[in-house]
Amino acid sequence: MKKIPSFEKDHDKLAVGLHARTDVNQITTFDLRFKKPNAGDYISPAALHTVEHLLATTLRDLGGDDIVYFGPMGCRTGFYLLTLRRSYGEGKELIEEGIRAALALEEIPGATRKECGNYLEHDMEGAKRELSAYLGILESI
Repeated sequence: MKKIPSFEKDHDKLAVGLHARTDVNQITTFDLRFKKPNAGDYISPAALHTVEHLLATTLRDLGGDDIVYFGPMGCRTGFYLLTLRRSYGEGKELIEEGIRAALALEEIPGATRKECGNYLEHDMEGAKRELSAYLGILESI
């Protein structure tokens, strides 16, 4: 089987930050790397779930139809954002704006039993800590 692009990266050399690649279909995959891979520090499942709800909402609100997908990495070190026609700079700006909007939210979007398959596993405080730390990383890039 052919390896997918993210499995071809040496994760021991992958740093926290923002990584991106654009494919032939003009879909840019942004790797929002909150944590260094294989370093023993991971995003808790509840905070990961909440960040997903927060950013999936704010990024789609800000990015409109250019947002293809936003979701967590199974390894709990970050998230993937897939966009149409977004450069690295445009994506970084969108992500920073989305994080600021998420940090201003007081309720978790889509966190009711009707809207979410695991509505009891959320951590707003933990999510905001992770988002604040990552925003600091982005602002230093």
